[in-house]
Amino acid sequence: MAVPVHATTGERIWHYTFRVLVGAVFVYLLFPILTIIPLSFNAGEFLHYPLQGISLRWYQDVIANGQWAVAIKNSFIIGSCSMVLATILGTTAAIGINRTDFPGKQVLVALLISPMMIPLVITALALYLFYAKIGMNDSYLGIILAHTILGMPFVLITVSATLQGFDYTLMNAGASLGAPPLQVFFKVVMPIIAPGIFSGALFAFATSLDEVVVVLFIAGPAHRTLPRQMFSGIREHLSPTFLAVATLLIVVAGLLMLTLEILRKRNEKFGKPANVAAN
Repeated sequence: MAVPVHATTGERIWHYTFRVLVGAVFVYLLFPILTIIPLSFNAGEFLHYPLQGISLRWYQDVIANGQWAVAIKNSFIIGSCSMVLATILGTTAAIGINRTDFPGKQVLVALLISPMMIPLVITALALYLFYAKIGMNDSYLGIILAHTILGMPFVLITVSATLQGFDYTLMNAGASLGAPPLQVFFKVVMPIIAPGIFSGALFAFATSLDEVVVVLFIAGPAHRTLPRQMFSGIREHLSPTFLAVATLLIVVAGLLMLTLEILRKRNEKFGKPANVAAN
């Protein structure tokens, strides 16, 4: 935001001071993360500056090493499946909860978002004990359902925020014209709340991609995800290969954040006219 034309000297000083402080905090938070990116291109095997040369050997090791390839494949399969399930369940729950008022609504919302607040180790232990009784430990389905539980609250929150300005009479109008519920959702509701749905889906995918505690409890040797592979490898031997993988994860996270920002701007651009037209 530009400085107001008629701002006083004090306001101008605070305007620029505030931006310097924000920039300093931003650099402080990002600097530890960004320092590992140059090290991932280091030709030597020691994790220190100055670099011993520039090389892509550690990225080649990620591609050539079968364990890393399996871990990457597992992470994206589990993340994609859990993202789809979390998006469907979270969107359905958000529409049902925000459309009507009923006794115990706040309690239900608190229960649905509780996986975000309960420590992961407690969730992991509970899932392990529950899965042990029904034979779902050491299975893709068990991990996918666990990650769905962790990702669904993010979808619920983002979609609920998008639904705050939604006019539900549009759904009644579509139904009165003979459209079935699914057609009303895809033709009327989804175009308006799409930014919230996609944002929640990306958060659910990022949650699955980053999760390691639950996987340590319920996954078997054949179901190593990328975070678990990194966790296990760090305990055995700290190699620059981990920095290459971490750099790739930083790039993926950056792309997700860029996508979320695009969705946010799209929502600001098209959301208000849609709500005005609905009213």
